[in-house]
Amino acid sequence: MSAFPNYIDQFLLMVLPYVAFFTFFLVTIQRYRLQSFTYSSLSSQFLENEHHFWSLVPFHYGIIAVLAGHLIGFLIPRQVLLWNSHPLRLFVLELSGLIFGVMAVLGMASIMIRRFTMPRVRVVTSTADWVLYILLLFQVVGGVYIAVFYPWGSSWFAAAAAPYLWSLLKLNPDISYVAALPVMVKLHIINAYLVIGFFPFTRLVHVLVAPNPYLWRRPQVVRWYGKRSQARRA
Repeated sequence: MSAFPNYIDQFLLMVLPYVAFFTFFLVTIQRYRLQSFTYSSLSSQFLENEHHFWSLVPFHYGIIAVLAGHLIGFLIPRQVLLWNSHPLRLFVLELSGLIFGVMAVLGMASIMIRRFTMPRVRVVTSTADWVLYILLLFQVVGGVYIAVFYPWGSSWFAAAAAPYLWSLLKLNPDISYVAALPVMVKLHIINAYLVIGFFPFTRLVHVLVAPNPYLWRRPQVVRWYGKRSQARRA
């Protein structure tokens, strides 16, 4: 039995994906054409660096690894199922995904705490930023929740979610693959569409034009010339 009424399933799992991706491509292209200077992370690193570094690094490593896992499950689902046919390999894959998911959760939580507790950073945080952070936090927390309470996700993703996503790509959506999935799993899928649709309105667009340097660059050193007391007052 479906977790949602059929007409809600049809809208959220058949219509919403196309709305989200249409918005993503249209607004992203328009923003780049008309406001290319806004394709920046608008980093607040100059306002505070240490907490910034230890928030962004685990989040970026965690989310990139998790997204890579989802992409692999989407592109080569049969090979993933073949890999998972051996219990030890399945355990390793599931545990690795959970670890990276927890890293993303801790990093995202730390980002939000930093934004909220540091006045200088809070001032430059827009409403769109907060909406984005809430969506991302729900997504990564939901992913960890699913990994813990609905285990072997790499297998059922390859067997159920991947065919559903391919049906969307082929413009022949078939929600029968995911209609019977638990509510939390459906919310995880739906929230991903919301993140995609909201993406071009946020600072996330910077990932489209340049690799993120937080993963490999050395810590940035800021040198003050003058009295520190005057710099603080400024």
